[in-house]
Amino acid sequence: MLAVACLAVPLAACSSLGASGPSTSSVRKIEATQYDGSDVKIIDLDNQVVRRVAAVRNSRNFSEIFGEAAVVDTVIGYGDALDISMWEAPPAVLFGAMGADVRPPAGISIAQSAALPGQVVGNDGLVSVPFVGRVQAAGRTPAEVQHEISARLRGKANDPQVVVRLVQNETRNVTIIGEVAASRRVPLSARGERLLDAIAAAGGSRQPVGKTTIQLSRGATVAAMALDDIIRNPAQNVRLLPDDVVTVLFQPYSFIALGAVNQNAEVPFEGGGLTLAQALGRTGGLRDERADIRGVFVFRMEDPAALDPSVTATARTTLDGRVPVVYRLNLSDASSLFAAQDFAIRDRDILYISNAPGTDLQKFLNSLSTVAFSAISVGNAVR
Repeated sequence: MLAVACLAVPLAACSSLGASGPSTSSVRKIEATQYDGSDVKIIDLDNQVVRRVAAVRNSRNFSEIFGEAAVVDTVIGYGDALDISMWEAPPAVLFGAMGADVRPPAGISIAQSAALPGQVVGNDGLVSVPFVGRVQAAGRTPAEVQHEISARLRGKANDPQVVVRLVQNETRNVTIIGEVAASRRVPLSARGERLLDAIAAAGGSRQPVGKTTIQLSRGATVAAMALDDIIRNPAQNVRLLPDDVVTVLFQPYSFIALGAVNQNAEVPFEGGGLTLAQALGRTGGLRDERADIRGVFVFRMEDPAALDPSVTATARTTLDGRVPVVYRLNLSDASSLFAAQDFAIRDRDILYISNAPGTDLQKFLNSLSTVAFSAISVGNAVR
């Protein structure tokens, strides 16, 4: 009776052994299912697949997305402060007859000038200038305002000369936030500041360059690149435009490792990117006693541009325009290690390693031997 009871326990346990996830065969059958209204695709990793995925990633750099903005003249905006200075050639008529006790030497005439306190451009876009009146400043360059004031002074002053300078820029700024020494608004000048200029103006990154990512937001367009890539490739150091937002991020990406790896976890990685081979290394590699070397999978919501046209021709996309894809790597083929070395992991990827086919049987046998040993121990104790 004791032997029967002992056998009943493992037989019941056989049907309820735990698992770390779907088997390799179950994952391969996923192509017959859908997610969010889209057909799930399984794609074996090879050189052509790696190249297509890499090409899409390279097309997302700053130079491709934002282009090279032209340097434009400084335009005055609402709230800006102007320094306005006016001169009049001798003999001065309007600005400055000198006091009776201060006269120039005989036979010498000097020019007279008037410097106005800082003039702030109001909500109406105007500034007030003595002897001239209200002048439109917003939306114009300092040179254009200067020219209008000079024109209005003619006939009132003798050969008037005017200089207008923008001394406080409140409208042509970019915002720098995140992992910098001091988040701030950086004014843009006629020089045409670039991305690295603005980061330097904010004190630089507080984190190592190799682990820092730069996110640039311009209107509705948002893109991110590794700071190291921007430094090494001058073409990515794009010129900034007013109202750009630059966010400096420290290791903003992560992937999730599940299944027969030595460490199931969410693993952060740097902006410079991570290959599949590196991802396997950071999780401690495959577990020898459990992993199916033919069942290394990367689950991803993929951009259709990264897929072969024959796949996208029949694939239905999700509501946000992506295709659920499972990339499969067969490590029983030694050449697949090259693909693992070149295939880039992306943010929010799921790296899953399925159990080897004999794992469940091994679990059952281990359970059976454990119960049998316990039964023998109990039997010896009873005797």
